[in-house]
Amino acid sequence: MAKNQTNKQDFSKYIKTFWKLFLCGVIGVILLFLFASWGFFGEMPSFEKLENPDSNVATEIISSDGEVIGKFYLENRVPVKYTDLPKHLVDALVATEDERFYEHSGIDAKGTFRAALTLGSSGGASTITQQLAKNLFHGADGSKNIVLRVLQKIKEWVIAVRLERQYAKKEILAMYLNEVDFVNGAVGIRSASKIYFNKEPKDLTINEAAVFVGMLKNPSLYNPNREKRIQRVTDRRNTVLGQMVKNDLLSKEEKEKLEKEPIVLDFKPESHSEGSATYFREYLRDYMKKWVKDHPKEDGTEYDIYRDGLKIYTTIDSRMQKYAEEAVAEHLPNLQAEFFKNAKGKKNAPFVNISDDQTNSILKNAMKSSERWRLLKGDGKTEDEIIKSFDVKTKMKIFSWAGERDTIMTPKDSILYYKHILQTGMMAMEPQTGHIKAWVGGIDYKHFQYDHVGQGARQVGSTFKPFVYATAIEQLGMSPCDSIIDTPFTMPKGKWGIDEAWSPQNSDGKFRGLITLKSALANSVNTISAKLMDRIGPKTVVDMVHELGVTSEIPERPAIALGAVEITVEEMVAAYSTFANQGVYVKPTFVTKIADKNDVVIDQIVPVSKDVVNTDVAYAILKLLEGVTEDGSGKRLRWGGAGFRNYDYSFSNPIAGKTGTTQNNSDGWFVGMVPNLAAGVWVGNDDRSAHFRSTFYGQGATMALPIWGLFMKKCYKDPDLNVSKAEFDRPAKLSIKVDCWKKPQVDSTKIDEPDMDEFGL
Repeated sequence: MAKNQTNKQDFSKYIKTFWKLFLCGVIGVILLFLFASWGFFGEMPSFEKLENPDSNVATEIISSDGEVIGKFYLENRVPVKYTDLPKHLVDALVATEDERFYEHSGIDAKGTFRAALTLGSSGGASTITQQLAKNLFHGADGSKNIVLRVLQKIKEWVIAVRLERQYAKKEILAMYLNEVDFVNGAVGIRSASKIYFNKEPKDLTINEAAVFVGMLKNPSLYNPNREKRIQRVTDRRNTVLGQMVKNDLLSKEEKEKLEKEPIVLDFKPESHSEGSATYFREYLRDYMKKWVKDHPKEDGTEYDIYRDGLKIYTTIDSRMQKYAEEAVAEHLPNLQAEFFKNAKGKKNAPFVNISDDQTNSILKNAMKSSERWRLLKGDGKTEDEIIKSFDVKTKMKIFSWAGERDTIMTPKDSILYYKHILQTGMMAMEPQTGHIKAWVGGIDYKHFQYDHVGQGARQVGSTFKPFVYATAIEQLGMSPCDSIIDTPFTMPKGKWGIDEAWSPQNSDGKFRGLITLKSALANSVNTISAKLMDRIGPKTVVDMVHELGVTSEIPERPAIALGAVEITVEEMVAAYSTFANQGVYVKPTFVTKIADKNDVVIDQIVPVSKDVVNTDVAYAILKLLEGVTEDGSGKRLRWGGAGFRNYDYSFSNPIAGKTGTTQNNSDGWFVGMVPNLAAGVWVGNDDRSAHFRSTFYGQGATMALPIWGLFMKKCYKDPDLNVSKAEFDRPAKLSIKVDCWKKPQVDSTKIDEPDMDEFGL
């Protein structure tokens, strides 16, 4: 009996000990969770942070036709709402990642218990909410310390429960898909959909959705853009489809059909140096850096264009931008091939008419401005050592129109190679609004960052002449039908401040006798431009050009009549557009409004305009410029050709335009207009000493005009753009004669009487 009592006492002692330990364990677990929630194991998110979790949200650049043409970001994330997600994507996610998602409150007790019993071999039992908590507030912890990993898991549980209290299930699913990094610069489901399949999330197919859900296990391992891993990705996709069948979200027959489909990507990487309108986006970035300083938040801090998810609504039309880039890509490879042929075997090529010393000086300056020079200089190398390194062959990637090429050459040879490459700048805008519709600052932003639209001013050649004619028509009351005698002309020393006598020559060496202003401009007759300049003076012309929006400094000397002036493409197009807008200059605009991440408008941009010339003068200039495309250097727009390629434009509608060619063929221009669109193109080498050796190739009609023609032909093929083929609006009571007879009509009061001294009499 005594023995039985002793056994009972001993057993009760064990029971008491068990319950003490159990209670201590329960209290310990409760304390662990309390300590975690109080932040003892590291900072925990506040209520405000849960309400507005910190995320790097990309700023979107939106075209006038509603397309996202680029982003500014640290992480390429653009959030979407649950309503933007297709049902099969949500079904695949829940079936694969968290089957009991709609049943738990952040922690899956059953899954957690199973994971504990199997020591994690059956999975970590992290719910979608827990994964979101980890992604949002503390990220992955790769520590091998078991204690730290347990504490992290506890923090995840606490945050997950809070998230479940704060948000609806649908919101949690959307937040989770917005946070996931799908690699290749795709953060969040919207960026991933655009990059991998070039579509919005709502348009994803079941198979495409399954690919993304399959990537969640290990985005790098199941990256569909890695050709060697495509079978692994396919198998993982099929596993996701199997999970959908298991959870009655997909029929077995559908699964078997879908499994047979290959994974077909439409991979469109989004980076700062790739995609559409790269040069424009960089120009816009500089604009936004200044904008944020002038438009602070309500708390006085600056907006962060990389994190705050702004929406920048631009004037760029994604379709016109595409057509402009295509036009460049169609013409310049052909022209480049001719340039290489033209330069092959020539001394100091691609440079023309310069000495060996000048060539070496150009190359040395290029070396000194290179990244290689900067790095070697930083390593303490001498100048001689650095220069010597430029003659050592090395592996490198170089630009070509056939795609980036791997090659072996010396850095010095690569400099010479790039000096051969032709560049371009092209811009199109609406004259009436100033809205810039297309902007091509160069041929490839990855290799050439210099912007030839807004950044690079180049000599404009004969495209400057319409400004001289406009000044003459306004100041002297002339008309396009008035005539001047084209004879040898010399401006005497001292006239308009020149240091020596000036005798300009026509490009073809001929003199045409009596000629109308319209014919003179159409044929770009230098002597006529010089004679007009002699009458009105350079200051009057410079004042006119500045009124037309050109900010570049222009020397007040008579030679500017022939285009010895450097102006940007942006300013040239805006100046020409004034004539198409009845004499009203509108400053080029590329942003219409800027909104915050909730699409609340922060800034609305108001266009700036001013009257420059009256409507009659503006229309007279248009008629002069129409003559260029009817019977002058731009007439090939009527039948095609580029001097070496047969581009069939066949335009029959009125086009006002002007070609421009600098004296040594280093710059080729064409600026052309129809009633509701103006576009300007420049083509040349970055280094002015590198250029074509003949005007046959180096003229604006061969270098630049074809890009304009190809661009406009594409625009006309797109009826949604509504690019006009109509005539320019004629003023109701036009006071200037513009309808010239085939034979020149001589106005004796304005005829340029020949100077007998010119004929030695």
